[in-house]
Amino acid sequence: MDLFQKCDTDGGYFGMFRARDDYYFTRPILNPIPDTQMEFQGKKVIQWSINNYMGLAQNEELKAIAVEAAKKYGTSAPMGSRMMTGTTLKHLDLEKDLADFLEKESAILFNYGYLGVTGTIQSMVDSNDVIIFDKLSHASMVDGVLGSQAKFRVFKHNDMDSLESHLKHVNRDRKGGVLVVTEGVYGMQGDLADLPNICALKDKYDARLYIDDAHGFGVMGETGQGTASYFGVHDKVDIYFGTFAKAFAAIGGVSASNKKVVDWIHYNARTQVFAKSLPLIFVEVLKRSLEIIRTDKESRNRMWENAKKLKTGLRNLGYNVGEVQSPITPVYVPMGDMEMGMKIVQSIRNLGIFITGVMYPVVPKGIILFRLIPTAAHTDEEIQMTLDAFKKVRDDLGLKLDQMPSGT
Repeated sequence: MDLFQKCDTDGGYFGMFRARDDYYFTRPILNPIPDTQMEFQGKKVIQWSINNYMGLAQNEELKAIAVEAAKKYGTSAPMGSRMMTGTTLKHLDLEKDLADFLEKESAILFNYGYLGVTGTIQSMVDSNDVIIFDKLSHASMVDGVLGSQAKFRVFKHNDMDSLESHLKHVNRDRKGGVLVVTEGVYGMQGDLADLPNICALKDKYDARLYIDDAHGFGVMGETGQGTASYFGVHDKVDIYFGTFAKAFAAIGGVSASNKKVVDWIHYNARTQVFAKSLPLIFVEVLKRSLEIIRTDKESRNRMWENAKKLKTGLRNLGYNVGEVQSPITPVYVPMGDMEMGMKIVQSIRNLGIFITGVMYPVVPKGIILFRLIPTAAHTDEEIQMTLDAFKKVRDDLGLKLDQMPSGT
């Protein structure tokens, strides 16, 4: 068989859509400026699929900082990796600010969240160690685990009995360390990791805890410190990771821990050692973004208010909205087959509401999940227009919202 033969099939991830050369359900083409309204297929749509939680993508001050940084540094500065010629005082200053914000001794910047997750996990373990991670962990975490030298085990999603069972088993004949890996906010379904009990178990069984808090960083807690802060267990987290691609509306990521651990990551994370340094245009913007995240209670409160209005309105229409403690609004709709699921997506988008739907195996068969992201920038009018569209689609397609398949 020729290596390229598979490329002529509908196999692989999203194979059916790839075979169709799809640009509607996958790879939809939108205008590049993130906002609550964006252009899709020639018309304005209300956007619910971008993670601009605090509305910083529209912040004119941050845009001005980026413009000035671009004039001063271009896109090249600094050239080289952090180990060679890419470390500046501005990088060190931002890392210090992030460490202070996260109440850790030290922090390390990464160019991308994905690289930060994989690099941090892989740098911390060797063949004597064991990683135990949640079944619904993000792909970056799974890749970090599979690309490491460590043995690994998977516990049932947010199931503390399952986690404890694995910890007991590992401790019977362990030769090295144990790293428990979890998200803070699970980005697809919006539920929170049971961090209080996870922290108790990792202490009980002498393990370490790594949290990828991509959807909690800048969002959860009074100052946006994250999901562990929301639960009051932030001091129990051994390595905290946050990305700048969501609430910070930028790019990059940060791992924070004690100084010796962060120094180890600096020298051993291949995605850091062999990568170009985070460009200064992002470093300068992120410094100000962090200040806004810490102090802008008004925007954070508005984000939560918008989430409540959206969730309440959808429930009043009969939709099954997940009971979650994050702003993420997961809407589960019985669809029958995939063609009907695509028809629901298309019907809502045709009414000027841009949503993204996911199906099996992310959710059980017979269901489509719409993940809506309420932000501080959404208006009451946009929320009402969205509710009106969901009502019309419910009625026009005769959706039986009370007939959810078993297992949901």
